[in-house]
Amino acid sequence: MGYLQLGKHGVRQMIRFRDGSYDNVVNPLLYASQGLRYKRKLQVILTTDIDKLGKAGDTVKVAPGHFRNHLMPKLLAFPNIDKFAYLFNEQRKIYQPTEEEKQEDVTLVTESKEDMMKEYEKAALRLDKAKLVLRRLIDVQKAKSRESKDDPLELRFPVTKDVLVAEVARQLCVNIAPDNLHLPLSLSTLGEYEVPLRLPRSIPLPEGKVNWSLKVKIRSK
Repeated sequence: MGYLQLGKHGVRQMIRFRDGSYDNVVNPLLYASQGLRYKRKLQVILTTDIDKLGKAGDTVKVAPGHFRNHLMPKLLAFPNIDKFAYLFNEQRKIYQPTEEEKQEDVTLVTESKEDMMKEYEKAALRLDKAKLVLRRLIDVQKAKSRESKDDPLELRFPVTKDVLVAEVARQLCVNIAPDNLHLPLSLSTLGEYEVPLRLPRSIPLPEGKVNWSLKVKIRSK
C-alpha cells in the first residue's frame, strides 16, 4: 500500500512540473517519486554576519537542508516570519547603539623614549638579579664511565641559546633575542653558569658592575 501511495505521489509531482525544465535533472521521475522539491529555497533572516551570505538583519534565500543542519542549530538565522522579524528588530533597538549616539573618542598614548628606556632598565635588572633554573636528563652511559665522581655529569641534550631564550620568556616573562646572549658553546654539563648579556650601551649599569649577566643553574631530573 505504501509503494502504491509513493507511486501516486510521484505521478502528481510529474504532472505538477510537466511544464518545467529538467535539463539539470538526470531522471525527473526519480526525483518526483522521492518527494524532493527541485530548486526550492527558504527565506531566512540572519542574526549575525556570515561570509558570502549576508550581514545581520538581511533576508536571504538558502537551501532548507543548510538552514536545518547549520544555521538553525547555531541560532545564526530564523525563518522569515512576521513575528520573528518583529522580535529581531525590537532586540536590535535595545541591544545595539543607535546612530545618533556618539562613540567616545579613544586616544592612543604613545610612550616616550625616556619611558621606554626605563622599561628596558627594569628588564635588564630583572635578568641580572634572577636565576634561571633548568632540569635536564643526564647521559647515563657517560656518567658510569667517569674517571672520578667529582667529574661533572654530562647532559643527554645540551642547552643551546634558543633554549635559554625560551626559558627566559617562560620563567622571567622577559623577551630577549639570541644575540643578547654571549654563549659561544652550548651548556653540556650540570652546574651553575653566568652567561654574559649583550644589551644596548644606553642602558645604564648599576654601580660596581662591569657588564650584565644571566645566572643559570642546570639540575638533574
